[in-house]
Amino acid sequence: MFKDILVPVDLNQPKSWGKSLPIAVEMCRDYEANLHVMTVVPDFGFGMVAQFFPPDHEQKMIDEANEKLHGLVKEAVPSDVKVQHIVADGRIYEEVLKAVESLNVDLVVMASHHPDLKDYLLGPNALKVVHHAKCSVMIVRD
Repeated sequence: MFKDILVPVDLNQPKSWGKSLPIAVEMCRDYEANLHVMTVVPDFGFGMVAQFFPPDHEQKMIDEANEKLHGLVKEAVPSDVKVQHIVADGRIYEEVLKAVESLNVDLVVMASHHPDLKDYLLGPNALKVVHHAKCSVMIVRD
């Protein structure tokens, strides 16, 4: 039923993958699907903000995220599951939607916190992914 499953994770928030990643792993095993584990580094490239960072800050952040992501996958994903590591930079929901398109993902398994009042007004990343993804999205509550 599913060939490619994407799991976005925040490496600084175990709740973002604590439940969603094991569910995605089991689904990958059940459907013999490929697992794509993704993290997004915030884009601080905006003119005024960028001047406060060293010139190579973005690459260092991406390299560090890549290392942490590989560590997480090594710990949490069994070796029998085919996995791809993805590190992107930008806005979370935009990068997730780009990955859905470019990888032809069938399912996104994504954690979501219980919404605050501000989330009803602005919309969290998970909500934006649900509204705009061209595939099924499973929201796992933390």
